[in-house]
Amino acid sequence: MKIIGVIPARYESSRFEGKPLADILTKPMIWWTYQQVKKVKGLDAVYVATDDKRIVKKCEELDIKVILTSNKHTMMLESIHEVSTKIEADLYVSIAVNEPLIEPEAIEKVINEFKKEHQEVISLRTRISNPVDVINSTTIKVVTDINSYALYASRNPIPHPKASLNYDYYKRIDVYGLTKTALELFVSHKKGPLESIEDFDLLRFLEYGMKVKIVDVTSKTISVDTLKDLKRITEYIEKQKKKAIRGVIRIESSWNNPSKIQK
Repeated sequence: MKIIGVIPARYESSRFEGKPLADILTKPMIWWTYQQVKKVKGLDAVYVATDDKRIVKKCEELDIKVILTSNKHTMMLESIHEVSTKIEADLYVSIAVNEPLIEPEAIEKVINEFKKEHQEVISLRTRISNPVDVINSTTIKVVTDINSYALYASRNPIPHPKASLNYDYYKRIDVYGLTKTALELFVSHKKGPLESIEDFDLLRFLEYGMKVKIVDVTSKTISVDTLKDLKRITEYIEKQKKKAIRGVIRIESSWNNPSKIQK
């Protein structure tokens, strides 16, 4: 079984042009995402797929495997499909470039689910802990049936809490596991009415009758869709680095003076 990871990276974006090359503490966002995906167990290789030579150049400088795709693609999954015509695999795991903090263990759950049941389309969701994400239209909310297949996904808060407040909202993490069959369906069918309204690619599979398995994960990943998100994620990484440095100092101090070890 061959499984590859693909990070689609478009330079042009209506909300955030040049996002893959956006600077996060002296490294472009694409570098951060690639470093996380490389840690995933079960991937035979990891590639960046881009239609922009500026991104190709940066990837080559950073020793990142990159595939130049057509500049006619308007959607991420179209780029993944092109990759599938160039590299044969049983499963293509797509990880959005705007997930620089994605946990490798979360991606591994897509791979494990495929090995267990050979689903055509698999994606992830995690419980929303920040109330802002519930009403944020850039955060996709996902609901499933009792067997964990997607029922619907929306930019609006769903479900609506009319009869009960005892409910957690879940946001979709921008990771897909896709077979070639799923990718062929995607590129051979036009946007349906729901996808056209919500502007979200997962709905194309649902509208044309293909099941999408949703795996729940615990994740603290922060998707970068706006400049505000970029600032948020930079501050988060800086804070984590400071914590790590303080931890090293405490450990070194305890080596020099065992009586000061903090319990």
